[in-house]
Amino acid sequence: MAAVTQAASSEPTRIGLDKPIYTISVAAEILAVHPRTLMMYEHLALVIPRRTPTNRRRYSQRDLITLQAIQRLTKAHGLNLQAARHVIRLLQTLDRHRIPRPDFVADVDIAHVRI
Repeated sequence: MAAVTQAASSEPTRIGLDKPIYTISVAAEILAVHPRTLMMYEHLALVIPRRTPTNRRRYSQRDLITLQAIQRLTKAHGLNLQAARHVIRLLQTLDRHRIPRPDFVADVDIAHVRI
């Protein structure tokens, strides 16, 4: 039994995609946006960060992945935020039904996106 415990403890610790670890300022820095932009995305329900007991926002890795996909669609493809949300949902439907995507959105990674 000691061997099992030692083997389990030697594995690297993995942080789940949904663990809320990033403050709004860190998330904004990673995404190269102003914190107010993240508040606007929250207001539009594109990403809803978790809150600490003191009501501070905490973003997960999945939140950042979702926001990066939105950024890709808005910056590289010229979509507005509502259109980006719609395209992500359509891509999720295509992927779920194993239908090939159009080439012009092949660069949008939505594997871990939650909208």
